[in-house]
Amino acid sequence: MKFIVTIIRIIVGLLFIFSGLVKANDPLGLSYKMQEFFEIWNLHQFNSWSLFMSVMMNAFEIIAGFALLLGWRIKLFNWLLLLLIVFFTFLTGYTYMTGMPRNCGCFGDCLPISSKTSFLKDVVLTILIGFLFWQQKHIKPFLSKTLTTIKMLGITVLSFGFQWYTLTYMPVVDCMPFKKGNNIAEKMKMPANAIPDSTVITFVYDKNGQTVEFTATEFPADFKVPPYKLIKRYDKVIRKGSNNEPPIKGFALSGESKIDSTEIVLNQENAILLFIENFSIPVNKWENKFAKIFATAKEKNIPIYLVTSRTDIVAKEIANTSFAGIQIFSCDFTAVRTAARVSPNLYVLAKGTIIDKWSHHGFTAALKKLESYPALPKKEEVKIDTLLNSAADSLGNTN
Repeated sequence: MKFIVTIIRIIVGLLFIFSGLVKANDPLGLSYKMQEFFEIWNLHQFNSWSLFMSVMMNAFEIIAGFALLLGWRIKLFNWLLLLLIVFFTFLTGYTYMTGMPRNCGCFGDCLPISSKTSFLKDVVLTILIGFLFWQQKHIKPFLSKTLTTIKMLGITVLSFGFQWYTLTYMPVVDCMPFKKGNNIAEKMKMPANAIPDSTVITFVYDKNGQTVEFTATEFPADFKVPPYKLIKRYDKVIRKGSNNEPPIKGFALSGESKIDSTEIVLNQENAILLFIENFSIPVNKWENKFAKIFATAKEKNIPIYLVTSRTDIVAKEIANTSFAGIQIFSCDFTAVRTAARVSPNLYVLAKGTIIDKWSHHGFTAALKKLESYPALPKKEEVKIDTLLNSAADSLGNTN
């Protein structure tokens, strides 16, 4: 029995450590997933706590996994693990049964798994942890009490320190569709192996005060108007597809003219994008470094743009800076926060391919890299909005 307990203890411990580390690589990703649950359950008041809860949960999974492996305070952690896995099983079961949200984010964006797989995994883990809880008398520390405590303190510090680093300098392993080497335009396309949802047109009619529903191929034999009165029609999904969403969704750039400028930006020989989700990091914290990047880009004739979902406040925030004249593009909030895990975030593109990216802490390195780029041929500076408006006017005159 002791051998079986040891094997299960190692499996469960390693799985929790792995799960915690994968999510600790991107704590914001888990916090966004939590917000999805809060939106579904109408618990909006917890949105502001989601990042704190994400960091604590990730740290706990890592600490609990090591505690199980080392045999540290095993009664306490057996209880905590049992309660946690029951809670997780409820969440994954809810996701599997309702389809909301699409997945639980159990292993973050680096290892996406289906809601069914997540639920079955948690059911198995519940059984295994229940077994360990029953047979905890066989779980003994591998090391002395003092040495185990010292190790656990170190693990605790590292579990929080790692998340501080990823929240400050960007994830260590970039699993986002906006990672270096990806072409944005290509990632906006539907996957080649996508299987669309199968749908049928469904009609809803009122017949003598009763609601009747049928498809376009199943009209009732006595159908005529009246007594049938159309209420609505909709597409009913009869078979869910798979892999039928592009990796990058909602990435559309538009300026004051509201004309889509995405294709023009992504076709530039080189372009620099400054993504800003919000101004939680004040402008004065990165203004001087970005001002040098902005000036260098201008000298090298490399177009540089600011991309945000907060166009209502961005102009005011940068009004007194040397880069106040930068062209500002509006973009979908979800796309911006996916691209900018740490805001502000700087991208260098070559024909839409991401060749470099930095958080604001890396702006010095970004400047050095930019200085090594060759200058592009000088062109008369025309804002994209102005160019598009002129083209639209020309077409209008032609017609």
